[in-house]
Amino acid sequence: MYVASNSADQIKTNLSFVSQQIEQLVQKAQRPKGSVRLLAVSKTKPISALQTAYDAGQRAFGENYVQEAVEKFHALSHLKDIEWHFIGPIQSNKSRQIAETMDWVHTLDREKIARRLSEQRPTNMPPLNVCIQVNISGEASKSGIPLEQLPSMVELVKSLPNLILRGVMAIPAPQQSHEAQCAVYSPLVTAFEKLAELDSQLDTVSIGMSGDMAAAIESGSSIVRVGTAIFGERDYHLTE
Repeated sequence: MYVASNSADQIKTNLSFVSQQIEQLVQKAQRPKGSVRLLAVSKTKPISALQTAYDAGQRAFGENYVQEAVEKFHALSHLKDIEWHFIGPIQSNKSRQIAETMDWVHTLDREKIARRLSEQRPTNMPPLNVCIQVNISGEASKSGIPLEQLPSMVELVKSLPNLILRGVMAIPAPQQSHEAQCAVYSPLVTAFEKLAELDSQLDTVSIGMSGDMAAAIESGSSIVRVGTAIFGERDYHLTE
């Protein structure tokens, strides 16, 4: 069961507006055109809403809940170029389902989960693209590794045969100003850039949502995660 979403026309309008907003922010930050991708966060939204966004040109969708993500994966399996990103917390007993369906995982922050995802990735599928989640605000309630542990986690993930390390992901605490948001992102982006100098496969900084998109793009984001601004509000919280 999923919540009702905006009408098809509204989703298309919203998607166009958000895409234009990203392009404008990229230009303002003097970054290359097309350097920031939109990840449409479609958790709790009906399959019809995803189909509408797909028909409007959106290809990458982000899901937070494993059971829901798997159901949508199968329901839309006829769309061969759709791209599934898992952006929620990963429980050990759900790792196989993620490994068997998703194209990307943004929330990798434990060695045990990394090893399970690699071991459980089907041999007939390409390696799983992963981002390491970093807790850049030091919040006890947030997932992610401390920034100082990033180099060792990078080496671990790179040693696993069925994973491809693409970059980093973070969800910082809300800040009071644009400058403060940029300041929170700066250490993470600096650390990523140093690592990327040594590995050309590292090309992804998954930071920025509706509230801090401008700061994230200015700071160097390559994927922004936007849900409500496209699909509308959600009415309840689904847990697994």
